[in-house]
Amino acid sequence: MNRHMKLNHFVRCCALGLALTVISGCMPYSTGPTEVGVRTRKLPLFGPKGVEDKIYPPGSTYFFVPFLSDWHTFDTRLNVLDMSSAETKGDRRGRDDLLFKTVDGNDISLDIVVSWRIEPEKAPLILRDVATNMDELKENVIRTVTRSKPRDIFGELNTEDFYLADKRTEKSKEVITALNEILNPYGVVVENVGTSDYRFNPEYQKAIEERKVAEQRVEKARSTKRATEEENRANVEEAKGEVSKVMAEADGKYKQAVIQADANYKQEEKRAEAIKAEGLADAEGVRKMNEALSGAGGEAVVKLAITEALAGKKILLVPMGEGFDVRSTNINALLDMYGLTALGQDAQAPGKAEANAKK
Repeated sequence: MNRHMKLNHFVRCCALGLALTVISGCMPYSTGPTEVGVRTRKLPLFGPKGVEDKIYPPGSTYFFVPFLSDWHTFDTRLNVLDMSSAETKGDRRGRDDLLFKTVDGNDISLDIVVSWRIEPEKAPLILRDVATNMDELKENVIRTVTRSKPRDIFGELNTEDFYLADKRTEKSKEVITALNEILNPYGVVVENVGTSDYRFNPEYQKAIEERKVAEQRVEKARSTKRATEEENRANVEEAKGEVSKVMAEADGKYKQAVIQADANYKQEEKRAEAIKAEGLADAEGVRKMNEALSGAGGEAVVKLAITEALAGKKILLVPMGEGFDVRSTNINALLDMYGLTALGQDAQAPGKAEANAKK
C-alpha cells in the first residue's frame, strides 16, 4: 500500500512538472481583424494529432507551446487576381494576359480581373488539403484554374462578339459559374470575373475597325432612308386627311343643299297645291254662277246687275242711221257737236268725269 501511494505521488509530481514546463514555454499566436487561425497539433497531450477541425476567430490572441503546435492564418477579405498585358499593372510584372483563339480562328489576348475569397469555416480544409497560406493558395490554385477555364469559355465567342459588352458580360457569368464548380469544394468562392481589355492582331483589328466604320455609315444611310420614308408617309397621311376633310365638307354642303332643295320643293309643292285648290274653287264658283245664269232666273240676274251698274249714270241717246260705224266715229267730237262735253264737266267733280267716261 505504501509503495502504491508513493507511485501515484510520483506520477502526479511528474505531470505537474510537465504542465509547469509547458505553461512556462507557451507563446502567443494572434489573428488579424480579417483573419481566421488554424492550429495543428504536432505532439498532442490531449486530443488527436493533426489539423484541428475548428477556426480561431479574427482579432484574438491565443497561447500554445511552439514545439507542440503549428499556427496558420487565412485572410477572409475579398482578394483580387489581376492578369494584364501591361508591364506595370497586374499581379506580375510583364505580360500576364490570357492568349487564345476565337471560335472563328482569330488570335486574341484578354485581360481579366478575378475577385475571390475563402469560406472561413473551411480554413481547416484548405490547410489540410490545399495550401498553407494565402499566397500559396493564390499562385498554385486560383491562378492555375483561372488561366485555364476562362480561355475555353471566352473562346466560344467569335471575333465580332468581343465588341459587344453584353456578350462579354454573358460569358463572364458563365466563367464565374464554372470556376465556382471547381473551387467551391476547396473552400474558395469566386465573386466576379471582369474583362478589362482585349486585343487582336493589329492588322486584323484595323480591318475590323474599318469594317465597323463602314457598317456604321451604311446604318446611318439606312436610318436616313427610313426617316425620309417615314416623313413621306406622314406627308401622304396628312394629304389624305386634308382630302378627306375637303370631301367631308363638300359632302356636307351637298347634303345641306339637297335637304334645302327638298324643303323648297315641298314648300313650292304645297303652294302649288294651294293655288290649284284656289283655282279649282274659283272655277267651281264660276261654273256654279254660269249654271245659275243659264237657268230661268239668269236673265233677271243679269238685268239686275246692269241696272245696278247704270244707276246714277247720265244716258244720252245718239241717233244711229244706216252707215254709222262706232269704231270709226270720234265720240268726243260727236259730244262737242251736241254740246254735252261742257255740261258733263260742270255737272261732275274734277276726276269724276274721267272715271265716268272710263265706265
